[in-house]
Amino acid sequence: MQYTAGVRRAVSALVVAAAAAALTTGCTPSGDAGAAAEPSQTAQSPAPGTGRAKPAVSVSPTESGAKSKPCTIDDVKVTEARQAAVRPTGTGTGAAIVAVANVSKSTCTLRGFPTVAGAGNGSPDKNVPLTTTHSGSAATVSLAPGTRAWTKLTFVNVQGEADGYCVSGATPASFPTLVVGVPGAGAHQTALDDGVLALCDNKATVTAYSATKPS
Repeated sequence: MQYTAGVRRAVSALVVAAAAAALTTGCTPSGDAGAAAEPSQTAQSPAPGTGRAKPAVSVSPTESGAKSKPCTIDDVKVTEARQAAVRPTGTGTGAAIVAVANVSKSTCTLRGFPTVAGAGNGSPDKNVPLTTTHSGSAATVSLAPGTRAWTKLTFVNVQGEADGYCVSGATPASFPTLVVGVPGAGAHQTALDDGVLALCDNKATVTAYSATKPS
C-alpha cells in the first residue's frame, strides 16, 4: 500500500510539472509554440452585445457621396440654334435659342452663362467676341446622356430694310455662324437654322444654361 501511494504521488507530480512547462513555453498539445495564442487574421470583432461577428458592409458610390462630374468639351455639343419666337422688334435676328446636349454615356453637370462670338468665316482668329450681359442667375444643371440644356441670346436688333441700320449709328454686322461657349466645356461653332446672324453693336444679353427651354 505504501508503494502504490508513492507511485500515485510520483505520477501526480509529473503531471503538474508537465502542465507548468506547457504554460511556460506556450506549447500546445500539438507541439506548435504560441499557435493557440495568435488570433485569426481574418476574424472579425463581434457586434456589441451579440457575440456574433459583424457582417461586411459594402457602400455604393451614391451612398458614399459621389457626384456627377462637370461636363467637358468631349461630353457636350450644340445641337440646335434657331431664331427665338420672342425677340426685339426689327429686321435682324433679334434673339436665338441654343441647345447643348450631353452626347456622352454618363451624366455630367454644367453651370453658368455662355460666351458668344460671331464666327470669322472659318478663321477662328477672325472671330468677333460679343460683349455679353447676364440675365438672371445660374443654377447647376444635371445632364443625363441625351438630355439638353438651353440658353437664350438676345441681340441689339437691326432695323429697316435691305442691309438695315443700327439705332446707335453703327454698321450692322452679319455672321454665317455663331461660336457659343459652354462653361468648362469649350466653344462650339453652330449655324442658325434659318439664315445668318444679323445684329448691331456686337452685344448680346444671355441667360444661364437651364433645363427649361426658353421662348
